[in-house]
Amino acid sequence: MAEPTVIAPVEAPAIKRRGPKLSGNLRQYGMMIALLLLMVLFTFMTDGLFVQPRNITLLLVQNGYVLILAIGMVMVIIAGHIDLSVGSVCAFVGATVALAMAQWHFPWYAAILLGILLGILVGMWQGFWVAYVGIPAFIVTLAGMLLFRGLDLMILGAQSIPVPDAFQAIANGYLPAVGPVTNYHNLTVLLALIGVGAVIWMELRHRAGLKKHSMKPASMVGSVTKVVLISALIIAFSMLLASYKGVPVVGLILLALIIIYSFITQKTVFGRHIYAVGGNRNAARLTGVNTKRIDFLVMVNMGMLAGIAGMVYTAYLNAANPKDGTGFELDAIAAVFIGGAAVTGGIGTVIGSMIGGLVMGVLNLGLANMSVDQNLIQVIKGLVLLGAVAFDVLSKMQGKPSIIGMIQRGMRRGDGNASIDQTPQRAQMAAQKTGVSDASASTRTDLDAGLNRQNDVQ
Repeated sequence: MAEPTVIAPVEAPAIKRRGPKLSGNLRQYGMMIALLLLMVLFTFMTDGLFVQPRNITLLLVQNGYVLILAIGMVMVIIAGHIDLSVGSVCAFVGATVALAMAQWHFPWYAAILLGILLGILVGMWQGFWVAYVGIPAFIVTLAGMLLFRGLDLMILGAQSIPVPDAFQAIANGYLPAVGPVTNYHNLTVLLALIGVGAVIWMELRHRAGLKKHSMKPASMVGSVTKVVLISALIIAFSMLLASYKGVPVVGLILLALIIIYSFITQKTVFGRHIYAVGGNRNAARLTGVNTKRIDFLVMVNMGMLAGIAGMVYTAYLNAANPKDGTGFELDAIAAVFIGGAAVTGGIGTVIGSMIGGLVMGVLNLGLANMSVDQNLIQVIKGLVLLGAVAFDVLSKMQGKPSIIGMIQRGMRRGDGNASIDQTPQRAQMAAQKTGVSDASASTRTDLDAGLNRQNDVQ
């Protein structure tokens, strides 16, 4: 009997990962650079009016509620859903909280807790229909948009309900001025220095982690350049705020939410499961992910953040009004998609949605400073949204790296391989997050191996 022929395994060719690092880094920070260029453009076109400290503060205050909504919306979209009810939920929660303080004599802090609890209950209501009944989120939240808008109008009765000064400080308040007179807001300067220190510490920690696992970190020149650029942006933005009234309270709320939800989405099992469900729901279910629970919690989280955004907007206007919340869902969805989220789910980040929200805010403020007609502003925003999504889709179809993938790898990865696009496809991302490879691919590999062994024996 002839000896079976042993076929030596063929090793995959090594992928060459070297290239022009400078061009790779520029591509990674493309969206951030576009935002900065947009700000520079408006600065020249308004003769410096756009970068006045008061305008920069207004950019943060006026768009705070949209950015808060975008944090929740990006998680909903990553999971493969969409929420059309957030504007109505904002209005409903804002009206209820205002009514509680005006007629039920709730203190402002109790009213805030009531608003958060009410947002959670709204999220549980919608999450039940989406997760456990199986109705598409588009339909459930469309019904919620009508339902909570009607409840909002019933509560207000076509009238405005003012809120007390202590509650208004949520959106219109600033950190107190302390320390010696320096012509700058001292607490804001201190926060800027803490932020720079955090950037340096995270970069050093990242390099130490790579060395610990025998991985080659980026060149010291590249790390120093990244730290210097980010620190310069932090200092420049902070000094503009410090030149006016300092960091607004809504800015602190937003900063805390960004840190918390960036950690949740990137460093926790729950966050990875959201990406897995959005990338490939069936594969995630087969690997043991409780997809119904993920859908339910994502909708609950969206309801809670919608409640917070509604209270921020009510505090900003100093009263709850019948027309509050109109179009909020469109602004939040636009911010998420401009920030690089995929329409089909599985892709997106909190930081990306913040960048998208700031792009929309810069457009609003810059065009308003140029006295552009409001109707034309809406046209321009629509074209920007369509162009950003179309560019990202076409880039992926041609095998080019996605915008958000470039940004996030540039912020996280320090291994010197910036020029290679490692953006995973949605199914691959689900496998990566859950630790399970593509089941269909592994099945084909096993079949091929079995056929080879059978042929060898014959």
